[in-house]
Amino acid sequence: MRLAVDQLACSRGGRTVFTGLSFSLSGGEAMIVTGRNGAGKSSLLRMIAGLIRIAGGRIEFAGGDGEATLAEQAHYLGHHDALKPSLSVGENLQFWTDYLGGAHEMVEQALQAVGLAPLAGLPAGYLSAGQRRRLSIARLIAVKRPVWLLDEPTSALDAPSQARLAELMRDHLAGGGIIVAATHGPIGLDAPRELKMGRA
Repeated sequence: MRLAVDQLACSRGGRTVFTGLSFSLSGGEAMIVTGRNGAGKSSLLRMIAGLIRIAGGRIEFAGGDGEATLAEQAHYLGHHDALKPSLSVGENLQFWTDYLGGAHEMVEQALQAVGLAPLAGLPAGYLSAGQRRRLSIARLIAVKRPVWLLDEPTSALDAPSQARLAELMRDHLAGGGIIVAATHGPIGLDAPRELKMGRA
């Protein structure tokens, strides 16, 4: 499996955010993307996820499901936790599992993995910021996809939850997955590759 970015360019609102960005990752590799606010870290992840139009260059993904697009084989965990407050914790995860094509039996396992199983019946509106983040992370476990695109994944997480996330990421890499994470600090992985982004 290989994710390759070649001479990628991004333009937002008529402003060039970055140009000439190239890198490649193979299965089992992780890369952290660092840089100042506005350098294009989130834009890069969103371009890989198919959420932003590519201004130049190309993104290629080989070795996955030949019948699916890269976007269909990637999980994007953004700044905002996409939850419906009136639905329970379990119902929120069940919705995303159904929407993303996962198996029903994975919902409980994913909630266990992030320590939210005891709160499965609680309306999501009652969750703390850290608990909401953990519920978003549960999507990574409930629906298996080879590429994880994580934007500030440790945001709002306490130390035990950060350690749990690091373990989940290590398991994903051990299974041949790929991780690209935009971050301002360490995320608990041993010696990931680093891409430093500056302003164009």
